[in-house]
Amino acid sequence: MRYIRYAVLGALAIALVSVALANRSVVELKLMPSALAELFGFNFTIALPLFAVVLGGVGAGLVIGFLWEWLREHKHRSEAAQKTREARRLNREVSKLKKQKNEGKDEVLALLEDAG
Repeated sequence: MRYIRYAVLGALAIALVSVALANRSVVELKLMPSALAELFGFNFTIALPLFAVVLGGVGAGLVIGFLWEWLREHKHRSEAAQKTREARRLNREVSKLKKQKNEGKDEVLALLEDAG
């Protein structure tokens, strides 16, 4: 399975490098359309290779998607943490009650009684 993963990652790397080499031309990114920029009096522009724009967009989309999912699943994580705390509390309470119940008894008899 490890070799399959390496093969897929290698194929992905080759594809990304070939896309990067094929799209090396520089493009200019503008913050606003020209008409809106004239209204405000400024327009931030940056010149980048096309592959950087495409791969940056894919990367930004992945980061935004992962962040969105993490925020969306917050209620499930908090509920799981609460259930874990409750289970630990109940386990401590059961252990305490068993200890009180078997206090003064022979250890072997207490173990046999708990098992049954």
